[in-house]
Amino acid sequence: MTLSPSTAACPAHPPASACGHAGEACFCTTLDAQALAAAIEQELSPASPVADVSTAWANAFARWPVFITLSQGDRMARVVHAIEQVAALPAWRAEALRAAPSIAAHSQGTRGVFFGYDFHAHGLHLGLIEINTNAGGALVNTLLARAQHACCPSIERLQPDADRAAAFEEQVVAMFRTEWRLARGEQPLRTTAIVDHEPEAQYLYPEFLLFQRLFEQHGIRALIADPSHLSMDGGALRCGGEVVDLVYNRLTDFYLEAPSSAALAQAWLQDAAVLTPHPQAHALFADKRRLVTLSDPAALERLGVPHEIREVLRGAIPRTWEVTPANADEMWSCRRDLFFKPFAGFGSRAAYRGDKLTRRVWQEIAAGGYIAQRLVPPGTRPTAAGPQAPMKFDLRQYAYQGQVQWTAARMYQGQTTNFRTPGGGFAPVYTVAPGTEGSCCAGPARDGHASFVFLLDDTGEVHPLPHPLYVALARGEATSPALAGQRFRAADWYLRMDGDQPGPLVNEWYGWVQFDADGRFDPTAGTVGPGGPAPENIDASAFPTAEERARMAQAISAKAQ
Repeated sequence: MTLSPSTAACPAHPPASACGHAGEACFCTTLDAQALAAAIEQELSPASPVADVSTAWANAFARWPVFITLSQGDRMARVVHAIEQVAALPAWRAEALRAAPSIAAHSQGTRGVFFGYDFHAHGLHLGLIEINTNAGGALVNTLLARAQHACCPSIERLQPDADRAAAFEEQVVAMFRTEWRLARGEQPLRTTAIVDHEPEAQYLYPEFLLFQRLFEQHGIRALIADPSHLSMDGGALRCGGEVVDLVYNRLTDFYLEAPSSAALAQAWLQDAAVLTPHPQAHALFADKRRLVTLSDPAALERLGVPHEIREVLRGAIPRTWEVTPANADEMWSCRRDLFFKPFAGFGSRAAYRGDKLTRRVWQEIAAGGYIAQRLVPPGTRPTAAGPQAPMKFDLRQYAYQGQVQWTAARMYQGQTTNFRTPGGGFAPVYTVAPGTEGSCCAGPARDGHASFVFLLDDTGEVHPLPHPLYVALARGEATSPALAGQRFRAADWYLRMDGDQPGPLVNEWYGWVQFDADGRFDPTAGTVGPGGPAPENIDASAFPTAEERARMAQAISAKAQ
């Protein structure tokens, strides 16, 4: 549980801690299930019924938002722009293309759509952990943006305008048209094909339908196809007999090496169709070995990267090494501080935390084809009061030509992002302006005083509980699954405050609270009234022991530091 002082706030939102990110103890659910169903109905029905999408994407939409500071957002954007500048350098391109199959040397002059820069942000630490050149989920996030409700005025101020999702969709179409113009000039773009292996079996297949609808709303014919359905005929790429002008490439066969990709590879090399993203983009950005160079200041200087760009990248990319027979023993010895990924990996496949490695798996890694990256812990945020583990999250910045278009988070529990965590999935990201980091859904302590609430269990453990959430639970305005079916002694200490520093204890209250099977406060089994604790309703049987009082005082003191 997270300790926060009581304030005049949204009842289910305590303020952020002084040292954490804004909203770190925000427990409100901002996902509006009815609005989400309506958005799916509007965008996908009848192509994919709401029930089908809701079942397939049961864990695709997080219930809670993620908060970042303006400085974090700005720093990530600077890193994205800096990497694009590095990748444009002739020396970088030469080195990257030497390490890639020959197909990557071909170019149509296009940049590649939907680059995804994935970051871990933990406190003051920021680390770029991966670059993807066919990052999925962009239009999933527009559905999510249309299904958010503001639980309090502070959240309402943070949420983007209602038109933001529509504006982003217009930007997406403009991006594809730009790719087309870079390769074909002013010729009309008539037909696109969204291509992936067995597309209807893909987890993000409904997103393909969203793209199809979006393209066709803008007068562009859109097909969805397996690469094996494509063929070359008369110098043109065709799908089911139709000429395909542009392929939106969602394949993880990055260099088009599979037999099923033969027609697409031929079309790419013969410029029979515009392909985006393409093999060269993967070689320049998404091959994991590029992280080795980006994290090595000496290597960047050798390639002629200007000092100011090196400074932007310094410390923003975890130190990364290629695993080789020469350094395998050293990598194994320090494996607990490392994360291992294959050069051409994607979606956390065949990726391993070093502290989870077995000797059998290590033999495969040591044989080659892997990088080792210094661990940067993901961000975390509690989603309910109680002892349950917090959600982890990473941040994805969708970018085109070095400019960030949209920022999303992916919430999960476990080793890596998985879309299997109940309540997890894509999450909206709200940016908090300077000077307001500690005021998300909360203001300063009222009248120079603040309440600190604790739940005491029968083992003597002391659990800090945000006072606004406590009052909301007592009023029946919130539930907490983590507290379901449990009974606690509750303590409410009312302190005089000197700014953020706690002063003398002015008043204290003790009583019993119990929660039903759904985590709802049970007013028939406790001594808390519907408006919260009443000073005159103290239950002596709930008094803390001397040890528990000492732990409460220590928790308040630690929070103030």
